Amino acid sequence: MSAANPQTDQQTHHRPGERPVSQTEAALLEQVCEALHEATPLQIQGGNSKHFLGRKTQGEVLDITAHQGVVSYDPTELVITVRAGTSMQQLETLLAEQGQILGCEPPHLGDNATVGGMVATGLSGPRRPWSGSVRDFVLGTKVITGHGKLLRFGGEVMKNVAGYDLSRLMAGSFGCLGILTEVSMKVLPKPRNEYHLSIPCNQAEALQKLSLWGQQPLPITAACHYQEQLYLRLEGGEASVKNFADSLQGQEIDPEFWTQLREQQLAFFQDSRPLWRLSLPANAPQLNLEGDSLIDWGGAQRWLKTDQPEAALREAAENAGGHATCYTPDITDQPLHPLQPLLIRYHQQLKAQLDPKGIFNPGRMYSDY
Repeated sequence: MSAANPQTDQQTHHRPGERPVSQTEAALLEQVCEALHEATPLQIQGGNSKHFLGRKTQGEVLDITAHQGVVSYDPTELVITVRAGTSMQQLETLLAEQGQILGCEPPHLGDNATVGGMVATGLSGPRRPWSGSVRDFVLGTKVITGHGKLLRFGGEVMKNVAGYDLSRLMAGSFGCLGILTEVSMKVLPKPRNEYHLSIPCNQAEALQKLSLWGQQPLPITAACHYQEQLYLRLEGGEASVKNFADSLQGQEIDPEFWTQLREQQLAFFQDSRPLWRLSLPANAPQLNLEGDSLIDWGGAQRWLKTDQPEAALREAAENAGGHATCYTPDITDQPLHPLQPLLIRYHQQLKAQLDPKGIFNPGRMYSDY
């Protein structure tokens, strides 16, 4: 099966053997070339569902939402290629019709979320520790670089590694390295059997259980501790799911819980205090921090609602082997965790290679990047 772009989009001339450059893609390229000529910063914008992440940027808006549609989709090969302005709802609806899902379970955080925004922010949902991150599912990309060129990296098959690392670098780059116009991703079959349950326990007990279970081949694909309950999603073969569920003797829950967790719709996220995300090793111990916490990713992602100072939070995260990111706007001038000097240099060198004039989302991640 191959799905065509739902929009009537005229094509420009292209070389034999290459996919045609669409009219909207050509318009984006033209806007970039004009910005390069005038040295005008560009503020890259999709559905704006994640605009609150990172630092505020200034510049001429470059909107990718008109560049949408499915380029190709072969369910038997578990690969789909879509334009960056395609809505996440459209993509996931199409996959669901074929009994398939995005393995990284990315959050939308709004009705207008786009595929480009998914890759640019690199955010993954509850399934991430068991299936992989957004970066792990990207096979190839088309990118407009800071040299005014439209380049293709990677491919559409898992064996093709040419340029693969550069495609993966786009995940989590917040648009600072180039403008995504097209993304090829691998997808997964929807699990055949699933069970959702909760068992009562405190946070320390939950972390202990998760550490023990993490060493065993169990059918867990999501694990969250919240309000003195350990929530689990079990997926896989019927026998393995049923046997493990029976051994836990938990209470069955509505599977919608995982969507509410992914989309930050649980009551925990409505608290008016600043929201921090601590990314830690899965076996990190319980942190002695003020405020209310929610554990996701089997212990590797800790959400914290607190008024505690930024320095204390980041020191605690670093001491535990991780980092802390602020999800509430205007709380700090540095929402992303500060980098060590060597990493800063690598970031700057990469930026200089791909965006030498620094026009793409300048300062979105760090003040000098």
